[in-house]
Amino acid sequence: MGDPGTSTAVDAPLHFDPAPLEAYLRVALPALRGTMRVELISGGQSNPTFFLTFDNRELVLRKQPPGELLPSAHAVDREYRVMTALAETDVPVPRTLLFCADRTVTGTPFYVMERLPGRVFHDSTLPGVTAKERSAMYDSMNDVMARLHMVNWQAVGLGDYGKPGNYFARQINRWTRQWQSSRTRDIPEIDRLIEWLPAHIPPGDETTICHGDYRIGNLMFHPTEPRVVGVLDWELSTLGHPLADVAFNCIVYHSTPEEYGGIRGLDLAALGIPSEEDYLARYCDRTGRADSITGFHLAFALFRFAVIFEGIAARAKIGTAAGSNAEDVGKLSVVFARRACEMIDD
Repeated sequence: MGDPGTSTAVDAPLHFDPAPLEAYLRVALPALRGTMRVELISGGQSNPTFFLTFDNRELVLRKQPPGELLPSAHAVDREYRVMTALAETDVPVPRTLLFCADRTVTGTPFYVMERLPGRVFHDSTLPGVTAKERSAMYDSMNDVMARLHMVNWQAVGLGDYGKPGNYFARQINRWTRQWQSSRTRDIPEIDRLIEWLPAHIPPGDETTICHGDYRIGNLMFHPTEPRVVGVLDWELSTLGHPLADVAFNCIVYHSTPEEYGGIRGLDLAALGIPSEEDYLARYCDRTGRADSITGFHLAFALFRFAVIFEGIAARAKIGTAAGSNAEDVGKLSVVFARRACEMIDD
C-alpha cells in the first residue's frame, strides 16, 4: 500500500546503492540530463517508492522491499503490467517506462514511471478543500472506479491477469493462507471470519479488473481541480468481482478517523461527502447494476484488510516494513477484524 505520487519526500537510507541504478537508467532512457537525485517517498506500507529527479525529467521508481517476502506479495511486475495495459483506456494511470527484474541494479525488481503532478490525500476528509470540491472529488473517485470495472480486460491484454470466476472463494482461501503465514498473535475474530465467509458467499459471479486497494490515499488528484488524474498502487490488482472493490472503497464509512482515516461518526453533509447509500447508488447508475454490496462484501473487505495489516505487523517485527509507522498500523488488524464481525452479527 504505497503512494507513488505523494509529494512528501524524506531523507532516509535507500538500502541500495543508487550508482548502478543511475547507470542503468542512462542506458535505458538516454535523454536524461544532469545528476540523479533520489528521495524516498513517505506514507506507503508496502513497496518502497522513490522520486528520481533529473535536470530534465521527474520519475518515480517502485521496487520490492528487501528480505524474505510472503508468497505473491509485492508483485511489482503485476503493477507495471496492469498500468501499462490501462494506458490506452479512460482509466487515468501514470505512464510506465520500464520494468527491471535484474536484482543487481537495486537489490530487488523494480519499475519506473513518469511522475504525475497532483495531490495525494492520506485523510479521507480531504482537508484544505471546500465542501463543494470534496463532493466533486468523491464523485470523481466513484466515476473512475466505475470506468475501471467497465474496461474490457480481454481486449487490453489482461485475459490471463487472474482466474475469471469463483473470486470470493479463491480470495478467502488466499487471505486465509496469508493470515497463517503472517500471524503474529491470536485474533479470534479472524478465525471466526475464516469459518463464516465461505459459507455465506452470495450467488452469481462476474469478472472485471479489480484494483484491490481502491481508496482516497491511492488516488492522485489534479493540482487544482477536483478530479482524479491517476490511480496509484496496483499491487493487489487482479481479475475479480467488482463488488469486492466497491466494498473495500466503502470501508471508510465503517471506520473512524483514528482507524486508518475513516469517516464514521463525522458530519458528512457538512463536509460535502455523500452518504454511503448515495455513493453506492451513483456507482450503480454508472455501471448499470441492479444490485449493490451486502454485509458479506463488507465483512470480506474488512477481513482482507485485517490480514493485510497483520502482514504489515509481521514485517515491522522483522524490520522490513516500508512505513515508519508500520508497527502502529499493524495493530489495526484487530480493529478491522472486529468491524467485520459487526457486519456478520448485523
